[in-house]
Amino acid sequence: MYLKQLRKRADDLGVKIALIMCDGEGSMAAPEAASRAQAVRNHHKWIDIATVLGCRAIRCNTGARDGDADALGRCAESFASLLEYADAAAIDVLIENHWGPSSDPTWLMALMERVPHPRFGTLPDFGNFPPEADAYAAVRAMMPRARAVSAKCFDFDAHGNETKIDYPRMLDIVTSAGYRGYVGIEFEGERMSERDGIAACKVLLERLR
Repeated sequence: MYLKQLRKRADDLGVKIALIMCDGEGSMAAPEAASRAQAVRNHHKWIDIATVLGCRAIRCNTGARDGDADALGRCAESFASLLEYADAAAIDVLIENHWGPSSDPTWLMALMERVPHPRFGTLPDFGNFPPEADAYAAVRAMMPRARAVSAKCFDFDAHGNETKIDYPRMLDIVTSAGYRGYVGIEFEGERMSERDGIAACKVLLERLR
C-alpha cells in the first residue's frame, strides 16, 4: 500500500522515480556460496519495489575487497543469477564505482565483460575514485556500459563552477560516449548545506547542458 501511494504521489507531481540505490544487502563476492546466494535473494525485494515504483534500475554494491583475486569470478556468478530475476521484471542492474575494486575501472569493466547481459551496466560517479586515479580516464572507460551517471559536486567558486572537478571536461566525456540518459546529482561538500549544494550543481549542469 505504501509503495503504491508513493508512486501515485510522484505521478501526481510529475516526478519520475528512476533508480533505487541498494546498500547493506550482503556481499556478492562473499567466499561462501551460501552467503552469496543470500545476497542475491536480498536484492530480489528491491527489484520488486523498483517495479512497483516504476523505476528502471537498481544500483548494487559488489562487496568485493581489495586484494581478493577471486572476487571477480564470484561477483560475476552472483550478478548473473540476480540478472535472471531482474530481466523478468525488465529492471536494469547497475554497478557504481563505489570504492574497493569497483572504483578500479579495469576491474569493473572486466566484470561487465564476464556478465554480458543487456541489463547489466555501470553507473559512473564523478567523485568515487582514490586520489591517485585519473577520474576522467576512469569515467571514459566506464561509459560504454553506462545506464546512469552521478554528477558529484564538492564546492563552487564565485561563478558557480565546481572547483574540484572540471565539469565541462567530464560532461564532454559523458556526452561524447553517446549517453543521453538521466544524470543524478550528489553533493558532498562542507561549505554549504546539502540542499544548496544540490541546487548549485543543478544550475551548473543546466548551464553546461
